[in-house]
Amino acid sequence: MSEPAIVVEELGRTFVDRGREITALRDVSFQVAAGEVVGLLGANGAGKTTLTKILATLLLPTTGTARIFGHDVTRDLREVRRMTGVVLGGDRGLYAKLGGRDNLRFFAMLAGVGRRGLHAKVDAALDQVGLLDAADRAVETYSRGMRQRLHIAIGMIGEPRVLLLDEPTVGLDPVEADRLRGTVALLSATGVSVLLTSHYLLDIERLAGRVIILADGGLAADLPVDEFARMAGYTATVTVRGTGSPPDGSALSSPDMAVGSVVESEGTWTLRLHVRDWSIGSFGLLEHALARSSVLDVAIDPVRLEDVYSQVAARLESGSTARGAR
Repeated sequence: MSEPAIVVEELGRTFVDRGREITALRDVSFQVAAGEVVGLLGANGAGKTTLTKILATLLLPTTGTARIFGHDVTRDLREVRRMTGVVLGGDRGLYAKLGGRDNLRFFAMLAGVGRRGLHAKVDAALDQVGLLDAADRAVETYSRGMRQRLHIAIGMIGEPRVLLLDEPTVGLDPVEADRLRGTVALLSATGVSVLLTSHYLLDIERLAGRVIILADGGLAADLPVDEFARMAGYTATVTVRGTGSPPDGSALSSPDMAVGSVVESEGTWTLRLHVRDWSIGSFGLLEHALARSSVLDVAIDPVRLEDVYSQVAARLESGSTARGAR
C-alpha cells in the first residue's frame, strides 16, 4: 500500500484576538491518498483557509500534526515545500507588465527549478494549461481565466506531488471554468494529489472523488462523493408540466417517490417529484398517475451536489453532523 499524500491528525489552531481566544481548527483528522482529489467544503469561517495554510507551511498548528508524504509541515519545511504546490488564484501575485513565460520562469526559479532545461519545462507547463500561444503577451492583457490557468502552471512548475487549490474557478465564465477543470483533471491523472477548496459545487462534482466538510473548525463529514450525494434523500427530480386538472399527488407518494410541489398557473400545472430510487414500481406509479393528464413535457434532473450541500449545511447549523467512517 502506497504512502498517503496527506495525513492530518488531531490538528488544531487557535488565535488570540483582543484578548479572546478563537478556535479556527479543532481535532481535525483525515488522509488523502496519492493521486486522489478531495473536495474541502465549509461555510466562511469554518477553517478551510487555516487548514490550507498549515498544509502549505504558511501557518503553524497549535496542536496535532500534518504530514506531506511523511514529512512534517512544522519540521521538514524544505521537503514539504518542494512537494507541495499552492494555487490561491485571483488577480494578485502576478507581474502584469511581464508575459506569461517570464512570470512562470521567475516563479520557477523561486521554486528551486534549476536552469538546466528550464526553458523546456516552462513551455511544457504553459502548453499543459493552454497558454503557450499567449506566452509572450503581457499578463495585463490576459482574461481572468487565463490568469487562473497561469496560477495553475506556477503551482505545478516545481512538479509537486500535492496541489492545494483554493477557489480555482471563482469569477470565471463557464467555458474558462470548464477548461480549468480539465487542466486539474489531467494533473490528477498523472498522480498529483489535489485538495480542492471551492464554493462552486460543480468543481467538486466534476473533479473530486471524496468530500471533507468543516464546520466551526471541526470535521463534520468525510465521505465519498456518491455517498454524499445520497444524503439528499433522493436521486433525481422529475418535473412534469401539463394542462387541465393536475394529477393526484397522493397517488404518487411511495417509498420510492415523494411529491415536491404542484403549482397551477394560467391553465397549466407543474408537478415536481423527488425520486428516491428508480424502479419498475416508480415508472408504474408515474404512468398510472399521469394516464389521464395532458402532459406537455417531462424533465429529469439528477440530484446535484449544490442541492445536497444546502441540506447538509442546514443540518450543521442546527448542530447535526454527518461524519464518515474514515
